[in-house]
Amino acid sequence: MDLHPPPLIRDCLIHIFTFLTEDDLITASSVCQDWNEAAETPWLWTKMCLRRWSFCNLAVLGSEHVNHSWKRYFLQRCHLEMKMTTGRSGGYTCKSLRGHAGRVVGLVYLQGNSAQSPDLWNSRATVCSASTDGTVRAWDIQNGELLWCSPVQSPLTAIIGDERREVVITADSTGLIKTWQGESGQEGASFATGSPLGSLLQYNINNNWFLTVGTSQGSVCTLADSALTKKSSVMVCDSFKVNTLLVSRDKKWITAGTKDKDDLSPKVIYTESLTSPSEDEDPLCQSLPVTGCQAAVFIPTQPARLALIHHNGLHNNQVLTVFDVSIKKTKYKSEIQVQQVESFPLTLNSRHSKVLLEAADSNCLVLAAGQGLYVYSLKGALIANFKEHTMSISSISVDSFRVVTASQDLSLRVLTWGKDRDHGLTLESQYHLLGGSHTMSRGFTHVACDYSSITASAEGKDGKDVLKAYSFTS
Repeated sequence: MDLHPPPLIRDCLIHIFTFLTEDDLITASSVCQDWNEAAETPWLWTKMCLRRWSFCNLAVLGSEHVNHSWKRYFLQRCHLEMKMTTGRSGGYTCKSLRGHAGRVVGLVYLQGNSAQSPDLWNSRATVCSASTDGTVRAWDIQNGELLWCSPVQSPLTAIIGDERREVVITADSTGLIKTWQGESGQEGASFATGSPLGSLLQYNINNNWFLTVGTSQGSVCTLADSALTKKSSVMVCDSFKVNTLLVSRDKKWITAGTKDKDDLSPKVIYTESLTSPSEDEDPLCQSLPVTGCQAAVFIPTQPARLALIHHNGLHNNQVLTVFDVSIKKTKYKSEIQVQQVESFPLTLNSRHSKVLLEAADSNCLVLAAGQGLYVYSLKGALIANFKEHTMSISSISVDSFRVVTASQDLSLRVLTWGKDRDHGLTLESQYHLLGGSHTMSRGFTHVACDYSSITASAEGKDGKDVLKAYSFTS
């Protein structure tokens, strides 16, 4: 037997190995030295990584201090995902983060491990929470440590984060907006809207920073740059709180509306009308042909495809309708075009419950209502449904790896995505994460995730909410 096979034989081996699974490839590498050398070919593991994950973070494979191979990246990420899929004891740590003296109104990841491009060797995450006690707090969730706390102000009502600039934006009960440096907690700019706010929305257009806020009086106000310079104010739903506020993937459209009035329609606004308003022209804005909007989401893989859950005017049933939004420009005017793509009835059996809606990909919507979780295709097919909580679902987090539901029964349910050759995208329920004792807490109110951790807020019976942080390590 030739101890040094010609390159052609090795090339044939490598080609054959492309058809193997990762487990078979590892087994083949132990047969002999030639098979081991062929199985260790970096190109094979590159192909294996990109076949399993649509994107891999190349930056973490090599640096001046360390060099990781594609094989090690693959095995490390698989090991981490196995822990996150099974949820077994020892596969994660749980930290209780205490310090707020009021209700937590929201929490955001400021420095997290992105599900799209995870760094497997540096999984530290910073979570910021806002409370009715008037403070913002930043936490190192892996170590369970408080990093900084803002000075006390009026009760906070909302919080969002900008990971790119590591900035946190908050609003309080008086309508005062403030920005905070994520690393130091130093206060940045502030802007007084004059009325309580219903929603906050931050986005970037051509490296320009914008913040659009919905007020309780029905207007939408747009601010720019780090100084929070006012650019425009547009009335959307007179005297009703703007609590639906979204931006499309192409950043050309803002959807604004209220959930508090069943006979009002949400509107789509041309973003340029808000960020660069003309003194001679009214904002380019159009009402959508639906009323009673309960939830809405832009599809993340499409430029401007919007899905809404609303009431059917005839029988007050719930309907999900999908629209494509575009603009038609002529020499003399511009017109908004709203084209209905799909519309189908829902059977949620939870008409009086809060409805939550998220998009998983171009053809998959995740809904939560009451105790139920539902997965629909954009064509209206019910892909999956689950009823594993004993009380209503209060919050959901959806990314490319999993869905996490938070419930008033003081538990989190973790479900993971899979792919079926015949049925496409599937969702499989995995395990519960418990939030502690019912003698101390009423239930979970908010949940957020990065790739390797889950953070949720539990409502304390003494009025002092607690954060629970679950961190998985590879």
